[in-house]
Amino acid sequence: PFFQVWQLRGKYPNRNYPKIFNDATVGTEAKKIFIEAQNMLQNIIKKKSLTANGIIGLFPASGRCEDILVYKDEKREEVAATLFGLRQQAEKETDQPYLAIGDFIAPKESGVKDWVGMFAVTAGLGAEELVKNYEKEHDDYSAIMVKALADRLAEAFAEALHFEVRKDWWGYASDENLAVSDLLKVKYQGIRPAPGYPSQPDHTEKLAMWKLMNISDVGIDLTTNLAMSPAASVCGLYLSLIHISEPTRLL
Repeated sequence: PFFQVWQLRGKYPNRNYPKIFNDATVGTEAKKIFIEAQNMLQNIIKKKSLTANGIIGLFPASGRCEDILVYKDEKREEVAATLFGLRQQAEKETDQPYLAIGDFIAPKESGVKDWVGMFAVTAGLGAEELVKNYEKEHDDYSAIMVKALADRLAEAFAEALHFEVRKDWWGYASDENLAVSDLLKVKYQGIRPAPGYPSQPDHTEKLAMWKLMNISDVGIDLTTNLAMSPAASVCGLYLSLIHISEPTRLL
């Protein structure tokens, strides 16, 4: 995604980093931008001009059809919020089930005391001021670079935090020992869906998350259109296992 910001896309097999540097058409320019990004990143670290912050929450929960019921406490009697999901819609040529987020949480009638995780992270605290300073100098290139780096740092933060949750905070995959390449291929146990994407297409789902975790306290707010501010922010759910007992098919 970093190179896509600059509309640089290599041809197969040189589409992605670091192979994009070998591409005959965009390789040289990609390498140049990469070096400049590294220099700016070192400058940001030296001056501490960007700040990252985040929050996680683990809540008692149960699955109900496509949805997730989040309970107020471990008594699991009072529902604090409902996270609404949408079952997969694209027709499949096999007998694979059409999944929804509710399938990843054990239903209450199963007797399994399951949990749902939530998170929100940002690497964009300070980015707006930095961008404005560059724009005052008519340096649009550096302003765009700051935004691109902050976005990548936020995504990296989300990935690192998910790793810690799997291994320690939740610990459902405490023995995980994957190479970085496997992490990037999402070979770990569980998924990390997010509001605004197919499994949770309605951005209003963020309102429940912000209420449950007081996310604004870590510096991440929601605009009137439910976009996150700072823009270099990521939020979503942590789901550990599939709990459906039989495949669900669209009629």
